Amino acid sequence: MKRSWKWMAAAVIVAGLVPTAWTQVTAAVKGKVTDESGQPMVGAVVEYHSLDTGRKYNLDTDKKGEYYSIGVSSGTYKITFYRNKEEQKAGRPLFFFNKVQVTISKEINVMDLDMAKEQAAAGSQMSAEEKRQREETTKENTKIKGLNDMLAQAAAATDARDFDLAVQVLTKATEAAPTFDLLWFKLGDAQLGAKQYGPAEEAYQKAIAIKPSGAYYNNLGQAQVKAGKTEEAIASYTRAAEMEPANAGQYYFNLGAVLTNQGKADEAIAAFSKAIEADAGKVDAYFQKGMLMAGKSTLKDGKYIPPEGTVETLSKVVELQPDGEQAAQAKAMLTELGSEVQSSYKKPKATKKN
Repeated sequence: MKRSWKWMAAAVIVAGLVPTAWTQVTAAVKGKVTDESGQPMVGAVVEYHSLDTGRKYNLDTDKKGEYYSIGVSSGTYKITFYRNKEEQKAGRPLFFFNKVQVTISKEINVMDLDMAKEQAAAGSQMSAEEKRQREETTKENTKIKGLNDMLAQAAAATDARDFDLAVQVLTKATEAAPTFDLLWFKLGDAQLGAKQYGPAEEAYQKAIAIKPSGAYYNNLGQAQVKAGKTEEAIASYTRAAEMEPANAGQYYFNLGAVLTNQGKADEAIAAFSKAIEADAGKVDAYFQKGMLMAGKSTLKDGKYIPPEGTVETLSKVVELQPDGEQAAQAKAMLTELGSEVQSSYKKPKATKKN
């Protein structure tokens, strides 16, 4: 094996700077690391951890899966193998040997790792129950990989707006793993895209039965709206907001949109008010609420009289998004209602405290 003359020169220089009484003789170590299929592991990390001094030496394998160093102090070591530096940082060792003697009495201390051999040895020492558990784990991991592949395929089909293909793939996935809520949720999304509203509603309900979540109820509400089930949709959006307060602003907004489309202005205003309570910066909710309130204005002596709070609600749209399209519409409505439009908003100066 080719030696690192650069390393040797550095070692000699350092040794020459240390008083003779403290000079420490180092040993040579080397080895080869191969994976489960017998292939050399390139970029693997071999950590020599001295049980005597606590010092660590990290050696990397080359393109042949080999490592080598002449600068390791003699003593007792724990030798740990990692697939790469990332695995070492994460604290996920591949294998280790404990209480290994490294000595200068040997020209080179050899420590190889053959993962195929180690796995075979471990398998022969397993009990029947351990082997059964290992087989089940391997089978489950294979199954999960297959499901992830299906999810990726369905996502690609959805991105291409091929919802029918996405439905086919995810239907197979749910047949293979009917207890995975995410698969039913994704199937519902694909069916919603394919305008299969009844099946989508059923898929979302199955996801909820396994693991309820606000997102699942929200999408269930969408499917129910499309299927003409307004009351059921209202209940689903309300449940979504109750389950996930962090996203309640969007869920209540969705509810308000459903009620608006159903001509239920009062109920929609109440829903948009809840959206604003949950998210004070939600411009869409202020705008929709304000326009609905303006629509309830009465005419008296040739002048529009809007419900109380209408002007403040529409003004908030202009304040939050002064250059937006909704702000322009809000300004126009305020003008029509006879209110002065404030075109810009400035933060009031703080009162100085003595």
